[in-house]
Amino acid sequence: MPGPSLTSPKSGYGAVPTPAGLAETSMDDGPSAPGGLRLLLALLRPRRRALVAAAGWSLVEALPTLSSGLILAAATDRGFLTGRPGVGLAWLGVLVVAMFVEAVATRMMFPHLATVAESLRDDLVRAVVTATVTRAAGGADPPDTAAVTRLTDQVETLRNLVSALLRSARELGISLIAALAGLLLLSPLAAAIVAGPVFIALVVFVRLLRVLLARQRALILANETLTVQATPIVAGLRDIAACGAREQAYATVHTAVTAQAAATRALAWAGEGRRLVITIGTHLPLLGLLIFARPLIQNGHLSAGEVIGAVTYTATGLGPALRTLVGTVGTWGVTLVITLGRLAETITPPSTTASGSTAVAPASLPGGASATSPETAAVGHQLETQRLSFAYAPQATPVVHELDLVIPEGEHLAVIGPSGIGKSTLAMLLTGLRRPGSGRVRLGGLPLEATPEHHLRSVMALVPQEAYVFAGTVGENLAYLHPAGTHAPESRLQEAADAVGARDLVERLGGLDATIEEPSTLSAGERQLIALARVYASPARVVILDEATCHLDPAAELRAETAFAARAGTLIVIAHRISSAIRAQRVLLMDGATALTGTHTQLLTRSALYADLVGHWRYDAPSGNTASPAR
Repeated sequence: MPGPSLTSPKSGYGAVPTPAGLAETSMDDGPSAPGGLRLLLALLRPRRRALVAAAGWSLVEALPTLSSGLILAAATDRGFLTGRPGVGLAWLGVLVVAMFVEAVATRMMFPHLATVAESLRDDLVRAVVTATVTRAAGGADPPDTAAVTRLTDQVETLRNLVSALLRSARELGISLIAALAGLLLLSPLAAAIVAGPVFIALVVFVRLLRVLLARQRALILANETLTVQATPIVAGLRDIAACGAREQAYATVHTAVTAQAAATRALAWAGEGRRLVITIGTHLPLLGLLIFARPLIQNGHLSAGEVIGAVTYTATGLGPALRTLVGTVGTWGVTLVITLGRLAETITPPSTTASGSTAVAPASLPGGASATSPETAAVGHQLETQRLSFAYAPQATPVVHELDLVIPEGEHLAVIGPSGIGKSTLAMLLTGLRRPGSGRVRLGGLPLEATPEHHLRSVMALVPQEAYVFAGTVGENLAYLHPAGTHAPESRLQEAADAVGARDLVERLGGLDATIEEPSTLSAGERQLIALARVYASPARVVILDEATCHLDPAAELRAETAFAARAGTLIVIAHRISSAIRAQRVLLMDGATALTGTHTQLLTRSALYADLVGHWRYDAPSGNTASPAR
């Protein structure tokens, strides 16, 4: 069945399996922590046994933290202060044994943590690739260039963070509980002196976390936006140089880089608040114990050993635990939550039917008519966009913004603008290969989503820059888009080849019956000629050439575009030479948030950008068939 992607092979897309458990994560969770938490639980659920083993060894590892203050208090009060240094040293020996046990427990615990952490990356990579490819293949979403950032930075960051947090959280939780328990067992009064500042520090930290979460998310989105903005510009450097759009390309990338740098600075400034939390929760309790130590000892409320034990618990237990909490949760934890939330938004592929194809609900039309009802058939091939908008990511700047455009049936329209401005994206939207973020495209008065698929794929043709030629005969390649079940007359194929200037190529290959065994041996221009002849021979009545002649010389391009302009139907040319715009009946100039239409002459006086683009080319008016960069 012919389709808009006329340079791609016919293929069916089946459902791609998702790593176990990950399919349960809903995209509706957005950036919130619950969505990320469900994703984390789905990742850790198959590794429960390793986590339980690590937790068990961690309990053994906490022995010195739990006992250190009590042992030091006993060594002081029962040994050194009573004139029995041997008893005091014996108690210290018990502490040394506890530390040795801690070292052994740490050694036994780490392999279990490694088992958990090292397998996360593979699962996440499979899930991100599955979701991205499934959406693109099923047409549910456009190809997502920001997925590169998720596959590299975000997946690796998540793997490292989970590994680090499992180590730190284990140490943090056990150390904190052990220090508090030991402090309470030693002296409730000392515990009360320490608890006040620690509580205040935790309240301040909770309020600080909200700011850190917001700014960390802004940084991740800025990184994704930078990827989305820079990728098409890097890919279109040739066109940028040819059209003299260096300054606009620089401005686009500079804006994204500046936003990313600002997000980084904002996060760094918010992170400075962690120092205040550590000061309140760590330094103030120690200062309070030292200030009140003498009166408490003189009044008999505390012994010297209990003061030493309380300071030990605070300095070696609560203090490090609080610093770990602030440093780990305030940096790694915030990054983990936001990264998990971002991955949870994108990691689950669209729901699929039992056959494996993407499930799309029938379009709802006025009057309750079905999309495939006879009374809803399109009338003619006029194309119309209504407030059409599209962005590559929810927070990214739209490349197509509220575009209202009418392309009457039979019109020859050229689309021009700096590279990366959204011309190819518009071509995909017009053919239904990408779904708009908002607005609507109509064909013959009927919305694309309500147009029967077989009709849409028969009357619309999009030829991208990279032409597809498959192994087979020349005739099979040219007849590839002929209606299924019918025979393409040889005369029609010969006529198509002759019209677009591919006759010499067909004869050189050996005629229509000649076999193309290795399509890669053809040059890029030869592949484009075959693709152009294929579309010319098809029944398509709306043809979009998306730089489909960029590998041809100006004379060959002129012949191909002239042939399509004379052919029945609508022609839309994504222009890479200004000569294509001059030949068109009307020109659409895309300039980011704005779009202008008019003839070549009209736009020269109405648009400084268009005049600037034209100024970089020299057009040979007498022959009408050359366009070359100005020198």
